[in-house]
Amino acid sequence: MSRRETIGFIGLGSMGSAMAPRLSAAGHRVLGFDRADGAGASLIEAGGRMAGSVEEIGRECGIVFLSLPTPQIMREVVLGAAGLVHGGPRMIVDLSTSGPRASAEVAEQLERAGIAFVDAPVSGGRAGALAGRLSLMAACKEIDWREVEPLLLTFGRVFHVGEAAGQGQMMKLVNNMLSAAALVVTSEGVALGVKAGLDPKAMIEVLNASSGANSATADKFPRAVLPRTFDFGFATGLALKDVRMCLEEAQANDVPMLVGGVVRDMLTITQSRHGPQSDFTRLAQIVEQWAGTEIA
Repeated sequence: MSRRETIGFIGLGSMGSAMAPRLSAAGHRVLGFDRADGAGASLIEAGGRMAGSVEEIGRECGIVFLSLPTPQIMREVVLGAAGLVHGGPRMIVDLSTSGPRASAEVAEQLERAGIAFVDAPVSGGRAGALAGRLSLMAACKEIDWREVEPLLLTFGRVFHVGEAAGQGQMMKLVNNMLSAAALVVTSEGVALGVKAGLDPKAMIEVLNASSGANSATADKFPRAVLPRTFDFGFATGLALKDVRMCLEEAQANDVPMLVGGVVRDMLTITQSRHGPQSDFTRLAQIVEQWAGTEIA
């Protein structure tokens, strides 16, 4: 890749608005697009530019990154009537959580058009994106990996998990299921301790030094639950989408996920009570209400 080749970035929401500026700050020419007014402010501040359409991105950019909320939107941006497949990019990198089947389907159609596809979902939330400390789970052909790895390293730590599109997505779904499950069971355990008279901060300190440590005790509770901010940076609706997709893949592969079903139900209740745009750490408040206590 030429150092000065223009890179496209479509989707400048919570994650994209934190990731795209890092490419610009690293010296790349970045052209962004998002349908929401004002979504490109952080990219422009970092020296990037905004396009007026997906078609413009396709015409001007050799490599295009996607950070989009649903598989349906990803398909439309890539394969729709005005999609990237009709433009000129030679590589599309999907940073979204689109699911294994959508990823494989899009990759197959892009291959027919002579466009490389890199399946590279991310984990670490907006804070990780801003700090360049994301975890990226990439699946693509080895020849494409050699080209895209230096760009992905701009965002954090990168793992090449396979060559088939969809393998990165599968890894991400497993990760997000475990992350959400940790939040559920930690909420229950800490609520029990608090109601029995334990100090929640002391509980988290003990758990993080013991075998009960997990991603919720290490990060979500200290940052968003104990201070009552509930602003970890991951929407309940997106968490529920990912868990549902994980369960669909488990069913398709004949893998029982009994605990996963409970995690889905807890996120469904949280979304019903607090809305899909709420932070998924609000799940702890559901447990609090049922237990008649407050983790504070």
